[in-house]
Amino acid sequence: MAVVEDVRALGGELERSYQVHVRGRLKFRVGQLVYVAFSLDETVMGFAFPKEERAALVGGNPRKFQMPSESDMRFNWVEADLASLDPTEARELVVDAWRMVVPKRVSHAYDLIHPNGPG
Repeated sequence: MAVVEDVRALGGELERSYQVHVRGRLKFRVGQLVYVAFSLDETVMGFAFPKEERAALVGGNPRKFQMPSESDMRFNWVEADLASLDPTEARELVVDAWRMVVPKRVSHAYDLIHPNGPG
C-alpha cells in the first residue's frame, strides 16, 4: 500500500521538478506543467499518462486506475487509488509522468544514474 510519503521526496529530487501546494493539494511540477497531483485527502494520485494508452491501463485494472474527471479528459492524465499501489509502483508512475514533461536528454541522464529505476 503506497502513501504520499513514498513519493514525496521524488517531487524535489527529479531534475527541474518542484513541489507546490495549490488549494491544499500537493502537486509536482516542472515549470508550469503539473505531472502529479494528489487529492485533498491524499488517497488518489493523478499523474501524466498518454491519452492513447489510458483506456488500456484503466481497463486492465479498474480498481487501481480510473479515468480522470470529465474536465481533465482533454489532458494526458489518469488517476490511481494510492492504497492499491505498492510504493515501488507509485514511484515508477511518478518518474514515468515526469518523463512526459522534461526533455529526453534530462530523462536519459536520470536513467544513467538510476539504471534500476526509482526503486
